[in-house]
Amino acid sequence: MTAKDRRDDNEVLVVDLDGTLIRSDTLFECFWQSLSRNWQAIPVAVNGLMGGRAVLKTKLAALADLDAATLPYNEEVMAYIRTWRDTGGKVILVTAADQTIADKVAAHTGLFDEAIGSDGATNLKGEQKARLLQDRFADEGYAYMGDSRADIPVWRGAKKAIAVNPAPSVANEVRAMKGSEVLGRAPTRGGYLKALRPHQWLKNILVFLPMMAAQQYGAITLMHALLAFAAFSMVSSSGYVFNDLMDLRSDRSHPRKSARPFASGRVPIAHGTAMVPLLLLTGLFFAALANWQTFWMIALYFVLTTVYSLFIKRRAIADICTLAGLYTLRIITGGLATSVELSVWLLAFSMFFFFALAAVKRQAELVDLVKRGDQTAAGRGYRVEDLPMVSQLTLASGFTSVLVLALYLNAPGVQDLYSAPWLLWGICLMLLYWISRIALKAHRGQMDDDPIIYALRDKTSLVCIAIMMLCAIGATVL
Repeated sequence: MTAKDRRDDNEVLVVDLDGTLIRSDTLFECFWQSLSRNWQAIPVAVNGLMGGRAVLKTKLAALADLDAATLPYNEEVMAYIRTWRDTGGKVILVTAADQTIADKVAAHTGLFDEAIGSDGATNLKGEQKARLLQDRFADEGYAYMGDSRADIPVWRGAKKAIAVNPAPSVANEVRAMKGSEVLGRAPTRGGYLKALRPHQWLKNILVFLPMMAAQQYGAITLMHALLAFAAFSMVSSSGYVFNDLMDLRSDRSHPRKSARPFASGRVPIAHGTAMVPLLLLTGLFFAALANWQTFWMIALYFVLTTVYSLFIKRRAIADICTLAGLYTLRIITGGLATSVELSVWLLAFSMFFFFALAAVKRQAELVDLVKRGDQTAAGRGYRVEDLPMVSQLTLASGFTSVLVLALYLNAPGVQDLYSAPWLLWGICLMLLYWISRIALKAHRGQMDDDPIIYALRDKTSLVCIAIMMLCAIGATVL
């Protein structure tokens, strides 16, 4: 159909908001942005839900103060609207989102002649929206642009049905309608795996460290360590999803984090909201299979990560200490899961080493801020003038961890565990080199804001890891 045909036959284009104009859902946007600012969003949401979805949307919209400029707009839909307007057509935004949000989006985009949303009493969705449009445009008709199965009653009453990235079953129903059009297709599922951050599961290998340090490799011990690893992987992914949902606004202003699945809209926020408890329960199930001590440590880990996301990550230094503690908690849990007594040396080394990793992560973020010309980190407690101090924390803590390891190698009983203990000094040398190098790379702005990701992509880091592993194996078997 040509532009002229559209102008003659369907002068009015009605556009949905959630999932159509934007790759997101403003109800969940409001909830998570409210929660990121104030934990009282939870009782407000519960109270609002008791009054119905329209009441819930009004309460959350008032609490969140959503910034329309930060939403992930669908550029294909925006271009379609501009073309419609350029040919003389009228465009109206009609959405189930609260009226205040509809007004903000209309004002920000400048593409709509009118904006209509839910009013706190009526949830303008499905049949309710269809009746409104039929009453208003009974004579001249309208074209409707939507995305989901809830829009089918609206499409049936329209002269033209336009589906945006619909699910295959919805797309088939729309194509069966007269004068239909389908823009794009349902997003692929690859974003879901990325949202879990499986590369971060490597951190959970720490649960095997007590078993390896004590050289206890029995079948039961290994099975319990694997259960602890699986539990940490699921619960940590639950925490990553939770943290990403809390950071939607700040992530979208970041050059790299804006591509994350939830921030970019590749994975619906509603699905992420369901993933948090599902992953948590799965992780707790694995932990309970190991033993109850593991269960309670995994539960503690989730509580700490939640408190970190809600409060601590905005507190300078406290956030670094917490991240270091969460690493060490993995080692403690590994010892409890496998019933291996933990060495004080091992715990001391882990605290200093992981404090250095957390500090270098903040160092990289501050260097990135300097490059972008910003003064403060969004959602963090740091300013660019803190960079020298954070850099010193990285090196001081990293070098102290190497010193602890060196002292451990000469501790009573350690020499008896290894047939060639002198090879372990190679680990000290490699760690000293790697910590110095990663701090230097962060200082030059050549490291991603996560040292784990950087180490997995950096050839030199991989060589260092391989040498340290060879030293450990050689000290045991030679």
